[in-house]
Amino acid sequence: MVRDVSVAEDLAQDAFVTALAQWPSEGIPRNPGAWLTTTAKRRAIDLLRRQKNLDRKHETIAHELESGAATPELDSALEDIDDDLLRLMFIACHPVLTAQARVALTLRLLGGLTTPEIARAFLVPEPTIAQRIVRAKRTLSEARVPFEVPAGPDRMQRLASVLEAIYLIFNEGYAASAGDDVLRPQLVEDALRLGRILARLVPDEPEVHGLVALMEIQASRMRARVDANGDPVLLLDQDRGRWNHLLIRRGLDALERAQRLGGGFGPYALQAAIGACHARAATAAHTDWERIAALYDALAETQPSPVVELNRAVAVAMAFGPQNGLDIADTLLNEPALKAYHLLPSVRADLLEKLGRFTEARAEYERAASLASNTRDRQLLASRAARLSLC
Repeated sequence: MVRDVSVAEDLAQDAFVTALAQWPSEGIPRNPGAWLTTTAKRRAIDLLRRQKNLDRKHETIAHELESGAATPELDSALEDIDDDLLRLMFIACHPVLTAQARVALTLRLLGGLTTPEIARAFLVPEPTIAQRIVRAKRTLSEARVPFEVPAGPDRMQRLASVLEAIYLIFNEGYAASAGDDVLRPQLVEDALRLGRILARLVPDEPEVHGLVALMEIQASRMRARVDANGDPVLLLDQDRGRWNHLLIRRGLDALERAQRLGGGFGPYALQAAIGACHARAATAAHTDWERIAALYDALAETQPSPVVELNRAVAVAMAFGPQNGLDIADTLLNEPALKAYHLLPSVRADLLEKLGRFTEARAEYERAASLASNTRDRQLLASRAARLSLC
C-alpha cells in the first residue's frame, strides 16, 4: 500500500508493538490480521501527513489509504493466488532486482530466516547478505516499482526466484543451520503449503512439480531424522518404518507429473529423483547408488555448484568406493564458498574413516565440529572424533 518495503516493515513492527501493549488488557480481536493491517494503515496516514515535502504521489497514496480505495484494487489483482505469503513472495521477486537480491529479500521479509541463516544458505559472508538486502529495498524504493502481483509472462519471469526462496525455506526447516534443534517443522510446513498452492496455480510448469516432489519426499523422513533425545540420525541409519508413506506417494506422484511435462532433468526434479531412489529402497543396503551417482552427474551438468559436487562425492563413494569419492571431495578443498562449510570436512572425515586413515579422519571431524553452527550437529561430529581417538 505504501509502495516502500522499508516503510512497510517499520509500520508493521509498530503495529505489532501496539498489539503487544493493548491485547493483554483488551483481548485478542476477532480478526487479528485485519486489526494489525488497520493499525498499520493509520500509522501510514499519520506518517505521510507529517512529512513536510509530500509529493503528488504521496498525497494520492494517503488519500487512497484513508478512503480504502487502494485495498479493493489490490485485492482484485490477487484473486487467483489464495495465500497471503505466496502473493507477497511474487511481489518481492521483482525483476528490477537481481535474482540473488530477490531471494535474499524474500527470505528475510517473508521466509522467517535471519540474515545469518540466509548467509549460510548462500555460502557467503553475513555482511554481503545484509548489504544485498539493504540495496534491494533501496532499489525498489528508488525505481518506484508498483507493488502488485504480476500476471502472464511477468509472473513466469519471477517464478524461478519464488521457487528458490521456497526451496531455501524448506532446507532451513529440514536441516536447521544453527540453534539447538535439527528440525524447524514450521518452516517445512510453510514451504510445503506454498509449493502445493503454486502447483495448483501453474499446473503446467514441470519444475514446480519437481520442487513439490523433492519437498514431499524429504519431509517424509522427518520423524526418523531425530532420535528420542532430538539428536540427528543419518539417512542410512534411519528406521524406514517411521517414514511417512503418504508423503512419499505424494512426492512420487508429483515427480511423475514433472517428468510427464518434460521436466525430468530440471534441478528440482533431478534432486527429487535422487530422493525417490532412497524412498523406493526397502533398506539402506538396497539403495541404487549407481543410479544416484548418475543423477548427480546430470545435476552437476544442469546446476553446477560446490555443494552439488560434494554430494556427488558421497554418491560416487557409495557406488564405487570411498577413495573415488575422496578424490572428488579433495578437489573442493580450495573452493572459497566451502571454506567455512562444515559438511566438507565432515564428508572427508567419513571417507577417510572408511579407508582406515583414522588420525586424519579424527582431525577432519574436529574441524567439522568447530565449523558447525547447529548444536546437535556439532555434538554428533565431536562424538565421532572422540570415538576415533580410541582407534
